[in-house]
Amino acid sequence: MSKIGKREISLRFLAEPSDVNFGGKVHGGTVMKWIDQAGYTCAVGWSGMYCVTVYVGGIRFIRPIHIGNVVEVHARVIYTGNSSMHISVDVQAGDPRADAFQKTTHCVIVFVAMGEDGKPATVPSWQPLSGEDQGLESYARKLMSLRNSLDEEVKRFLEPTGN
Repeated sequence: MSKIGKREISLRFLAEPSDVNFGGKVHGGTVMKWIDQAGYTCAVGWSGMYCVTVYVGGIRFIRPIHIGNVVEVHARVIYTGNSSMHISVDVQAGDPRADAFQKTTHCVIVFVAMGEDGKPATVPSWQPLSGEDQGLESYARKLMSLRNSLDEEVKRFLEPTGN
C-alpha cells in the first residue's frame, strides 16, 4: 500500500454542469473549493495531521474553465515554517479530446497543522534541492513579506481613529 504523504498531489476530474455560473463557465467559487481541497490534501499528506487554512493569497483567474473540460488541480509544498506549510496550487483545464491543458488559476495557500490538543503542531521541514524548488521557496518568502506589509496596512485601516 502506498503512502499519500508526499510533497505534491494532483486531482483530476470533469467539470460538470452543476459547476456552472450565470455566464456558462465554471463558477469561481467552485474553483476555489477545488483549490482548498487539493491544498488540504497536500498539507495533510505532508504533515500527517489535521490542518486548517489560515491564508489564501494571490488567487488569479487566468482563463475560464468550460463545462466538460478535464480539470487538474496540482498542489505542492513550496515552504515550511514551524507549524505552517505554504502550498502552491495550479489549476489547468482542457478539452478531453485534445492533449493540451492550459493554466486557468493559480494561488498560494497557507495551512497550519493542528495537534491532538487543538494547538499548532510542528511539521516536517521541507528543503528545496533543485533550482526550481529554490525559486519556489523564494517566491513563498516574497509572498510572506508582502502579506506582512498588507497585514500592517489593514490593521491601520481597522483601528479606531479616536473620533
